[in-house]
Amino acid sequence: MSNIDPKVLRHRVESINTLPTVPSVLKRLSAVIEKPRITIVEISAFISNDPALTTKVLKMVNSAIYGFPGRIASVSHATMLLGLNVIKGLLLGVSVFELMQKTMSGLYEHSLACAIASRVIAQKKGMKEPEEVSVAGLLHDIGKVILTLEFAKEYEAAMGEAQEKRISIFEAEKNQFNATHADVGSWLAEKWRFPRNLVEVIEFHHRPALAKNAPMEAAIVHMADLLARARGFGFAGENFVPEINPMAFELLKLSDQDIQDVLQEMEDNMESAEDLS
Repeated sequence: MSNIDPKVLRHRVESINTLPTVPSVLKRLSAVIEKPRITIVEISAFISNDPALTTKVLKMVNSAIYGFPGRIASVSHATMLLGLNVIKGLLLGVSVFELMQKTMSGLYEHSLACAIASRVIAQKKGMKEPEEVSVAGLLHDIGKVILTLEFAKEYEAAMGEAQEKRISIFEAEKNQFNATHADVGSWLAEKWRFPRNLVEVIEFHHRPALAKNAPMEAAIVHMADLLARARGFGFAGENFVPEINPMAFELLKLSDQDIQDVLQEMEDNMESAEDLS
């Protein structure tokens, strides 16, 4: 059982800018995106000043994840088109990409598949901002990256426990940390001034019935997460597919054909998405 106090854990997570384990690009980015009134112009300038980041962002924006492949040539065009929240989320996605590769092999592939599936389901449900739902899919497991970076030994123990007892990584994290990757991700999303809906989706993607402001978005990412696991894209910390939340199933009312379409879209697009490295 854990002897980590959740308050201490939260404080450490929120002090991400000073954590020795966190790479400098993420610290710099964190400082920029949590400014109270950051503008699109400032974000564009921040990205454009870093050639490697510019390349990654444009690759991501033009990939199959966003449905307008090959048409966006500049960072300013991308930020205008996608808006502040999506660009902030994308920036985090590309910045933690290398971290994900190092911390948990397969987590980035899982997150990309989840982002694609989230966008397709959001479009099927007629959501106004499918890209925002897609970003929630991309970032839903960001808490795992921070936990693995900061508490490598304990996180390995949680993964071992999940495998041994055939429980979800979510349950094993609760035993190890008195908190889960969903909690950690939502604390960061709040600190980074993401919109309430995005914070909620990250917090409740395993328990969408608890989402007050964004139950549909939480249900979508929950379903996308399970479909990505079922289809075997990447690795999310344990080897079995948890059961779907009945409320999410009821809310989404996806037909067999819808599910086929989502799986097909993941299948078709994962190859180009995986070239983003």
